[in-house]
Amino acid sequence: MKVDKEKILNVLKQVLIDNNNLVDSGSIKNISIDNNNIKLDVSIENPTLQFKNKIRSEIKGVLEKTYDNVSIVVDFMINKTEEKTTSDIQNIIAISSGKGGVGKSTISSNLAIALQKQGFSVGLIDADIYGPSIPLMFDAEGEKPKLVNKNNKSLMAPVISYGVKIMSIGFFSDGSNAIVWRGPMATKALKQMIEQTDWGKLDYLLIDLPPGTSDIHLSLVQTLSLTGAIVVTTPQPVALIDARKAIDMFKMKQINVPVIGLIENMSWCLIDNNKHYIFGRDGGKNLSASEDILLLAEIPLNQSIREAADIGRPAALQETELGDVFVKLSQQVRDSINSRNKDLPKTKKVEITHNRGCN
Repeated sequence: MKVDKEKILNVLKQVLIDNNNLVDSGSIKNISIDNNNIKLDVSIENPTLQFKNKIRSEIKGVLEKTYDNVSIVVDFMINKTEEKTTSDIQNIIAISSGKGGVGKSTISSNLAIALQKQGFSVGLIDADIYGPSIPLMFDAEGEKPKLVNKNNKSLMAPVISYGVKIMSIGFFSDGSNAIVWRGPMATKALKQMIEQTDWGKLDYLLIDLPPGTSDIHLSLVQTLSLTGAIVVTTPQPVALIDARKAIDMFKMKQINVPVIGLIENMSWCLIDNNKHYIFGRDGGKNLSASEDILLLAEIPLNQSIREAADIGRPAALQETELGDVFVKLSQQVRDSINSRNKDLPKTKKVEITHNRGCN
């Protein structure tokens, strides 16, 4: 059978990419035919070697079923147009913890609001795919992002609460049901929230990460150029062990994201004007010193902080002593970010060409 361009295009419609076929998605940029030699230029957004090999194998599979004795070469072009949705964001900060339950989402919510109250434009991504809590803390449960058309492209408009632009998987799932996804589905959801949201101009985009060091974290540093990371811990030794692992992850040569500060949460409980160190004392201070990382704040264990988050009115909204705690934290964070931007070059996105991650 003679090799024919129209026939090739029809055959390539069998290969799917991002819920569309190669041809209708516009991924085929060029087809060159020289006797039985076929060369294809294919545009993709996922730069990993694993993804390239998958698409290349599928292309060769369908073409070799159609034509006998053909030579097929597939070259890839990386499509970076998705970066435009985040191109107007000045600073992107990952908020991480090694261990769950240290109050990372509470810190993220209050920090976002404290920055917004000072006149900055702020966004917040709830990247804890399996346990999204930001909609509850922002009194936004039941909200649904609307679709907007931007430059002939359909994007999601973030939900705005207390002046903060927020995006969470919780807006798309039933809060009463567990989210049981494998890693690739979770990372795809994160990428969509980042790349398919109309963030507009932001001074700060905070990303509330899940605990640990997982697929989500690797996908984040592959997708975005992070300004820096903040690690949240309690003074308790079991939390500090995992906080150190989170710090080590960001410091890895392959990742190399500056850790701009450490936050010790639940530092003490004030009873009758006496501090009670329920989870231990000076854990964050000691970790800060040993890792040479700035201790941004020591946040007290206070029932009002918890209650405020549970009713969707974070403590940073209050004109109280507790509200001032988060205002001071936001000022420390701003100063640390400014120092980082002055002294260090822009962080590069991580390029991982295999499926083992970083080790």
